[in-house]
Amino acid sequence: MARRRNPGGRPRGRRRQGPSDSDQRGAAAVAVEEGPSGPVEIPATLTVGQLAEILHKSNVDTIKGLMRNGIFATVNEMVEFDVAARVAALFEIPVLKPRDREESAAAQRVGVDEQATEENTEPRAPIITVLGHVDHGKTTLLDAIRGAKVVDTEAGGITQSIGAYQVNKDGHRITFIDTPGHEAFTAMRASGAQVTDIAVLVVAADDGVMPQTQEAIDHARAAGVPIVVAINKMDSPGADLDRVKGELAEHNVIVEDYGGDVVAVPVSALKNEGIDTLLESLVLVAEVQELKANPDRPGIGVVIEAHTDRVRGSIATVLVRSGTVKLGNNVVAGTQRGRVKSMRDGFGKEIKEAGPSTPVQILGLSGLPIVGDQLDVVDDEKSARTLVETRERLDAQRGGRSASTMADVMRRVHSGEAKELNVIIKAGTQGSVDAVTRSVEQLSSEEVQVRVIHASAGQIGEADVLLATASDGLIVGFETTIEATAQSQAMLKGVVIKNYDIIYNLIDDVRDAVEGLIEPEERRVVIGHANVLEIFPRGKREKVAGVRVTDGVMRRTGRIRVLRRGEELFDGAITSMRHLQENVREIANNFEGGIILDGFHEYQEGDVLEGYEITTS
Repeated sequence: MARRRNPGGRPRGRRRQGPSDSDQRGAAAVAVEEGPSGPVEIPATLTVGQLAEILHKSNVDTIKGLMRNGIFATVNEMVEFDVAARVAALFEIPVLKPRDREESAAAQRVGVDEQATEENTEPRAPIITVLGHVDHGKTTLLDAIRGAKVVDTEAGGITQSIGAYQVNKDGHRITFIDTPGHEAFTAMRASGAQVTDIAVLVVAADDGVMPQTQEAIDHARAAGVPIVVAINKMDSPGADLDRVKGELAEHNVIVEDYGGDVVAVPVSALKNEGIDTLLESLVLVAEVQELKANPDRPGIGVVIEAHTDRVRGSIATVLVRSGTVKLGNNVVAGTQRGRVKSMRDGFGKEIKEAGPSTPVQILGLSGLPIVGDQLDVVDDEKSARTLVETRERLDAQRGGRSASTMADVMRRVHSGEAKELNVIIKAGTQGSVDAVTRSVEQLSSEEVQVRVIHASAGQIGEADVLLATASDGLIVGFETTIEATAQSQAMLKGVVIKNYDIIYNLIDDVRDAVEGLIEPEERRVVIGHANVLEIFPRGKREKVAGVRVTDGVMRRTGRIRVLRRGEELFDGAITSMRHLQENVREIANNFEGGIILDGFHEYQEGDVLEGYEITTS
């Protein structure tokens, strides 16, 4: 057989096809360059060019990775940690994650801590949120803690409350967010901010577990934070400690006296009894978590309150998560920017800098940020403008992408091995609640865990929508109604609400959602083999493999394994396929042609190219 010369047949002056051709390839085909040898550190914000350098990838490949995540950005535009981490995942490059970052979400942009090593971190104060039923003494407890533990040199009279404060217990600092109620707690989570380290559940000793107590338990569990129970009103005539512990056990909150691991402390906020014991317990729980942060990096925080003062302008209360915020820093909070003109701590005292876990009131922003927005210290005003423009563009791109149908929920495949479908159940009666909960929980499989994060009798309300937003879940109703305000909020936030009168339809739809979260099994199907007969140069780096198909067919849309004496040298996509002078989609058995692979050019005569396709089932 006479071998044809130059089977690739490249016309003179023709350029290699650009990104539009390679966009059809998978992420593995893009990541042909050798990446970093280990996990990489990614800052809170960086340019696309800087990300490419960190990942050891070209600017083009990095931009392609962004495009696959629905982000269109140029080399000099800024991206944030969650976007950069998703691009790194495409190249199978591990990223150093913050120790206390919430593992949901995939990829939230608020609550980013430093990508720190043990050498540059220090212990930080735990951040506490107080939850519980109305009138069980949340506010009184917070006031008792603040009044009892204010250091004399700091106090001088509490001039104003900024929504959070720090206290000192035997040399250990503890930060309390002074916004009692699970609504505020979940509102920050709905914005993507994982702020709380420990939730204090306040339960009145005379009332016991009430409906809002159950809701608070569900919200704390959905956030994945440990619970410490403060059994309040022990001075009340009707106080019954054992009854409260038993009712908590019925809701799977097993206190230590009952053989569980939940710390429960009897207190009387009104009489300042048991406060020291509660603080000691919080310190112990925090020590187990080993909370750390890097104080030496530029500050990153979360907005927990914001308001406008007629005289001073826009004022934001920020909880610093890592790094240090200093007087005079250029900062960006959400899409608002400015320079820190003044800072006050939780007791109204003027300060010059605030480190990790410190709540601080900041003056100097151009407008009001939103609760849950991330605050970043940036180098200069130009960097601030760039970051604001990037966030505004990303917010616009994210707009309208929330799930609005059950089919959208079914397409949400959570990263990691353990996939979860979060469900909130509301029904007309408690008996129906129990029946629906049991039926839904039985739909869990080895691949997907159905997680009922809240179940109660009554209408579907705004609080349910808020919890679904924060937990990326869906709301399932049975023989109940939907509040008009909840319906409008669900439409606004993209929360799925499905209401049923027939339980079998409910079960079928949830089962479909579960099956939608199971990734199809991929199989490699070999479609043909070809022998390398000659090698032809193409440009400075590329080479064309002149081949003859020995069995089956070689398809342009398939993938190729390069085998040499049975050993695999390469596995990737096809860049170009030709027969004579023409581009072709396939080369059939016994025909010859030229093949260029994406990222491999070290052919030798006698190499075997194995073509295959990936199918799902």
